[in-house]
Amino acid sequence: MADISLDLIKEVRERTGAGLMDCKKALVENKSDVSKAIDWLREKGIAKVAKKAETRIAAEGNAVVLVDKDKAVLLEINCETDFVAANEIFKDLVNKVAALVLEKEPKTKEDAMTLKGKDGKTVNDYFLDAGIKFGEKLDFRRFVIVKKKKDEIFGEYVHLGGKIASLAVLQGGDSEVAKGVVLNVCSLNPTYITKEDIPEAEIEKEMEIQLEASKNDPSFSKKPEDIQKKIIRGRVEKTFNDSVLTEGSYILDDSLTIGQLLAQKKAKVVAIYRYEVGEGIEKRQDDFAAEVAAQAKI
Repeated sequence: MADISLDLIKEVRERTGAGLMDCKKALVENKSDVSKAIDWLREKGIAKVAKKAETRIAAEGNAVVLVDKDKAVLLEINCETDFVAANEIFKDLVNKVAALVLEKEPKTKEDAMTLKGKDGKTVNDYFLDAGIKFGEKLDFRRFVIVKKKKDEIFGEYVHLGGKIASLAVLQGGDSEVAKGVVLNVCSLNPTYITKEDIPEAEIEKEMEIQLEASKNDPSFSKKPEDIQKKIIRGRVEKTFNDSVLTEGSYILDDSLTIGQLLAQKKAKVVAIYRYEVGEGIEKRQDDFAAEVAAQAKI
């Protein structure tokens, strides 16, 4: 191999996380051109990861919410393990991408991946660099950009260092009320803001479910028809109350519901958003015993 300076090898290593010999080989292959050496390592790294990509599941990671005046972004980026999710380099990636998305306002994830930072690198470059460093599959899962009116306020909250990120938009009230509301959004994960937001079709479906379930209760059929209807309505309301923000108990003062809090403060919830890392992703279940047995045969 050609004589390559240790400073160049160190620079490539710091920027890619690749092994020393791989960094030296990349510099040799590219005549000591650092940028080309990094691209060369990236290509080799991509080739290795691509072979395993189909069997890898990125269900860990971080969600974040950033606010800048009258707009905010809620964003989730996934990795494979909690170890990487807790790494400061990964967290920096999440925050860097969120800041770019908030500033540039791309329409889609595909557009977001082409955004360029001040260093001239694209979001796609950031992902490739981090993927090589960590040796894990990374996934830019989703984002939403939210804009508010001048008379509205944001409430934002990130739970457990990025496991859940929540955002609420309120009209009226103050920052304290907004913070309380968004804590309820994070904790209870409501589907609707008020009961009026529940689609009629959903109510009718739940009525049918409760009517069918009542057939398993012998005492129900013995009750007067008007009582039966009240019981069914009560069961339906109880079912939906758990998924309606304004019906839930205020977690900072359980003597109040969120609806009562809003009435006291003359405030109204305009919109709510909540990202929980990995929700809806079927995580891989490793069979450790089978893995040990397989290794023993090698």
